[in-house]
Amino acid sequence: MQQSPKMGYDRAITVFSPDGRLFQVEYAREAVKRGTTAMGIKAENGVALIVDKRISTELLEPRSIEKIFQLDEHVGAATSGLVADARVLIDKARLESQVNQMSYGEKIDVGTLTRKVCEHLQTYTQYGGVRPFGTALLIAGVDKDAPKLFETDPSGAMMEYKATSIGENRSEIMSFFEENYEEKIDIEGAIKLGLKALHKELEENPSPESLEIGVIKTETERFEKLDEDELEKYIETITNQKS
Repeated sequence: MQQSPKMGYDRAITVFSPDGRLFQVEYAREAVKRGTTAMGIKAENGVALIVDKRISTELLEPRSIEKIFQLDEHVGAATSGLVADARVLIDKARLESQVNQMSYGEKIDVGTLTRKVCEHLQTYTQYGGVRPFGTALLIAGVDKDAPKLFETDPSGAMMEYKATSIGENRSEIMSFFEENYEEKIDIEGAIKLGLKALHKELEENPSPESLEIGVIKTETERFEKLDEDELEKYIETITNQKS
C-alpha cells in the first residue's frame, strides 16, 4: 500500500516536511480550534477573560470544569484545547512566577511570563518522543498600571492583542471584535462586548453555570473571578439589550 507523501513527516517525531511544514504543530492547532470558546478583551482600566465552558450534559457538575486560572496575584489565564495539556502549562507558569518572586523579590512581568511559557512550548516541537501541547492560552495581567493581553500558540509563538479569541468560533468572534472593539472601553464594557460576541455565536442566552469570567483591574492589580451573582447581572443586561 502506497503511503501518503506526508505520512513520514507526521508520526512520532516532529520534523519538517519537504515543503517546510510541521504537521504535528498543525494538528495541535486543530485541537485548539475544537476547544471551548475563550476570549480576552483589553480595556483602559484592565483586562477581561471570558470562557464558555460548553456544558454537554445536565449530569455534569459545572463547578468541576475550570478554564480560567490565576497564575500570580496580578496575572490570569484562559485556556482552550486539551484540558490536561493546559493544566501542565498552568503549573509551569505558576512555578515561573514564584521563581521570579523568590529570585528578584518582585512580581514577574506579564510579557516575561508569557515568553517563558512559550519557550517551554517551543521545546516540544523539536525533540523526538514528545508531541506539541494541544492547547493555547490567553494570558492577561497588569504591568506598571498598564493592562496586557497575550495569546500563545502550540508552536511557541506569542502575540499581544487588544482583543482576541481562541477555540471554537474564533474567526467569527474576531470579526465581531474588529467591527465593535474600541480602545476607550472600560472593564465593564469589555465584559459586555465579550458576552455580546458569545451571544451572537451561540444564538442563545449563556447561563452563569456555563460561563467563567476573570478580570484584573489596573487600580487593584489583583486577578479575580466573578461569582454567579455577578455573572447573572451581566447576562441580564445583555439579554435586556437584545429584547
